[in-house]
Amino acid sequence: MGAAVESLSTRVLTSVVGFAVVSAIVWIGWVALLPALVVLSVMGLFEYIRMLDRNDIDVRRVSLGVFGAAIIVASLPMIPAPPWEGGSWREVVLTAALGYILVMEVMRPGERPLERVVYSLFGLLYVPWLLGYFLLLRYTPDGETGLLYFALPLLATFAADIGGYFGGHFFGRRKLAPEVSPGKTVEGAIGGLAFSFVIVLAMTQLTQIGSPLDALLLSILVASASQLGDLSESLIKRALKTKDSGSSLPGHGGFLDRLDSLLFAVPATYLFLNISLFPR
Repeated sequence: MGAAVESLSTRVLTSVVGFAVVSAIVWIGWVALLPALVVLSVMGLFEYIRMLDRNDIDVRRVSLGVFGAAIIVASLPMIPAPPWEGGSWREVVLTAALGYILVMEVMRPGERPLERVVYSLFGLLYVPWLLGYFLLLRYTPDGETGLLYFALPLLATFAADIGGYFGGHFFGRRKLAPEVSPGKTVEGAIGGLAFSFVIVLAMTQLTQIGSPLDALLLSILVASASQLGDLSESLIKRALKTKDSGSSLPGHGGFLDRLDSLLFAVPATYLFLNISLFPR
């Protein structure tokens, strides 16, 4: 019982501190958010590469770091759009990354070249590409209102994590996805989803974000994306035979373990807002 209480205290404390730090960085704006995301991208890719190393899977390490940082920078909304219709600099960087990695494999193929290309590209898509949406959402539709919208997935993932822990710890009986994440239960998922839903719905109603239907749909989307992100990272770790992506955050494992929900919830929020509330 004492160990469980200590684990809970450590987990909650890490969540609260992380929530406060992220909130401060997001509130300051791109001046703080850009370097923070570059650091998170490098740390996330480092954890990803380390998991691959344990399975004897090689990737283009330097290329991942360079192009990962470039994708984050290209996500800045204030950068002028490309001089052609449609598209973004993010797509330019991602395309350049794929071309460069393919060229390098042709020039110096080594062992299992296709595997190296696939895992390198997936690393860019999973970490820096999704992290780039943090900058995009922060300034949707502008710097002031974007701060409010960014709070939605942030609060949702925080609530889902706490609600899921309590739901699973006190009521967990049935396994949610035993082959993907043996420790997660249906009751824990319901607890996280319910608490996240209540928090997001309450905030959207208090701040009058869109219509009641928009608020309801956004609440369900963000809460569900948060859960999906958690399960997706569990799938990756299980495929790579790893319990935690790292050990940098007490009670949470590594940076990817902490970011997994936000990596899905933030892009889902951004896409919903641009499709539903701010269509072009």
